[in-house]
Amino acid sequence: MLYPVIIIIIIALDQISKLLAYNLMDISESIPLIENFLHITLWTNPGAAFGILPHQRLFFIVVTILVTVVLSYYIYKLPSEKWVLKLAFSLQIGGALGNLIDRIYLGEVIDFIDFKIWSPIFNVADIAIVVGVALFALDVLVFDMIQEKTGEG
Repeated sequence: MLYPVIIIIIIALDQISKLLAYNLMDISESIPLIENFLHITLWTNPGAAFGILPHQRLFFIVVTILVTVVLSYYIYKLPSEKWVLKLAFSLQIGGALGNLIDRIYLGEVIDFIDFKIWSPIFNVADIAIVVGVALFALDVLVFDMIQEKTGEG
């Protein structure tokens, strides 16, 4: 029952932070938190990461729904000892649904976290997706390898 709560928390954090940025700032306005390092810069993205596939709204909506269904199935079916994988999928679902809400209601995704040393501007949903993918890789590449070597899997 923990995993749906994680998904809801990610969606709530994402949507609240986007709502604040969107309502308090103008597009392309930038507020430095740490000068030349971390800014809050309001931007919208009609595509995916790095702006790829711009204006493919229906495609992203369909893919997000399919991925959410598949990952939800795995969260339900995986044994409880695969909690890292379930957490990874929960973070990915929460992030994907956070961005899906933007795509449905705005036609594009709101971004606002701007590390000046890194080109793309992103959001809480993007962070959840990236952390989820990293946890997935950790589970598959490291934990599974350890289990194979110790004979526990």
